[in-house]
Amino acid sequence: MVEPWLRGTLTEVDAVRRQVLHALELAAEDVERWCAGLSDNEMNARPFGIAPVAFHLRHIVRSLDRLLTYAEGRALSGTQMDALGSEMASASAESVLDEVRAGLDEARRRVLMILQENYEEPRAVGRSLLPSTVGGLLVHCAEHTQRHVGQAITTAKVVMGARP
Repeated sequence: MVEPWLRGTLTEVDAVRRQVLHALELAAEDVERWCAGLSDNEMNARPFGIAPVAFHLRHIVRSLDRLLTYAEGRALSGTQMDALGSEMASASAESVLDEVRAGLDEARRRVLMILQENYEEPRAVGRSLLPSTVGGLLVHCAEHTQRHVGQAITTAKVVMGARP
């Protein structure tokens, strides 16, 4: 299958947002392919003590929410901070996948709302108010998502390999 960035889609969107959207599309496809068939126990398994698939999937969408909040020039809410603290908690495979699907859809919507002319606007990230830009945050949305998708897939493969 051809990856989203090579399908010739989203040509009406500038190159930066297009690639972020393609990264989110690829993430959705990879999650469905490699993680949708996991049981609750497999979703929360920690082979060799590593983070479970559930963590990586929740971390993807919750990080996207936080990063896009910064890109939009807003501070994180208490709800977002609480969600950050619960990313390692066990959950059903169905609830994790539902959260990922909804979160990726919401991230796509928010990415499309960001204007190209705002890419160089400065943004402060985190409690330390570390320097970034709107464009820098968008690029990080794509690369951070792909990093954790890769970790989720690897963990899913290890867990599936342990099936009787």
